[in-house]
Amino acid sequence: MIKKFLIIVFTTLALTLNVNAGSDGNLILKKNEPTEVKDCFEKINRVTFAFNQTLDGAIFKPIASLYRKLPSPAKTGVSNSLENISHLLTIPNNVLQGDYKQAGVNTGRFIINSTLGILGIFDVAQYFGLTNYEKEDYGQSLAKAGVGPGCYIVLPVLGPSTVRDTIASAFNYLGGDPWYNVTINKDTKYFENSDYYFSKGVSGVDFRAKNYDSIENLENNSLDFYASVKSLYLQDRQQKILNSRKIVNTQDDSDWEEISQ
Repeated sequence: MIKKFLIIVFTTLALTLNVNAGSDGNLILKKNEPTEVKDCFEKINRVTFAFNQTLDGAIFKPIASLYRKLPSPAKTGVSNSLENISHLLTIPNNVLQGDYKQAGVNTGRFIINSTLGILGIFDVAQYFGLTNYEKEDYGQSLAKAGVGPGCYIVLPVLGPSTVRDTIASAFNYLGGDPWYNVTINKDTKYFENSDYYFSKGVSGVDFRAKNYDSIENLENNSLDFYASVKSLYLQDRQQKILNSRKIVNTQDDSDWEEISQ
């Protein structure tokens, strides 16, 4: 009952803000400008960042190194399948943002790729003209509704985030993420808890492998690796919110939020 109430409150808030704030790109750009996002918890963030680096060196980096050696078709299939699952989170956020056309396109992509594409392994939808997929999440929906990012935060394991995006991510576990619902909440009998955690773990490895060389170069050439990662993340996040196609230097066009969403 409480969960349903929170879902209604969140949805109503997001829709209301969307109506009131409109789509002022300049305002969104200004609010999410990396230099405008304060690092209020820098001391704690740096400790957490160091912990994540240790974890990365012990687990994610070695596994990603092995993952990179897989044949390209296998890696592409994994990435496609993970992207297909992400449609389940993107579609409701398309609706929240009033982008009903894109919600329809992404729904078509999900149905086609889940069936003809064999659970998303193959991106068959592109041959039907359903391309240009952009991931969306509740943090982006709040940003486009006019909610500022708040302070920068580094989360254990999950990595860079902001106060707004961290709070928005919590909505996934209150019923906002269909993939979480059918696995952890067991809305169906076809999936297990392990399916959800496995997909998130593979997402982390896939992301690390795609950005393997970029991350290594950034670390080796940065006077302050923490500051470089923060700047890069906030720039990338700003572009995701604005659906900008500008490429950020030293980073593959992957979503820094895909692990936590």
